[in-house]
Amino acid sequence: MPVWQLIAVFLALIGLTVATVFQSTLELGNTELIVSLFIATIKASLVILFFMHMIHDKPLNAILFIGSFIFVALFLGFTLLDAGAYRDSLELKVVQPDIPANPMQ
Repeated sequence: MPVWQLIAVFLALIGLTVATVFQSTLELGNTELIVSLFIATIKASLVILFFMHMIHDKPLNAILFIGSFIFVALFLGFTLLDAGAYRDSLELKVVQPDIPANPMQ
């Protein structure tokens, strides 16, 4: 693999890391998680393709890696969908202690 290609991938990873840090300063609400996972997926794909040399490997290995990404995405997606149903019961509830009417008792 040519050195210029490795340097280009390295610079892309640095740029995506800067994008991740910049994204954390924005107020995106519910889409913040989606944007963070999208950037992380791109970075992981670059590492797998170029630094693990999957771009030059057999297609079966690439299919297995893509399948594992799909499985993790489905796992996280269904977990996040299900967590929304329990959001009300998971919120912190502040309970006030019973204060006696007469503190001398």
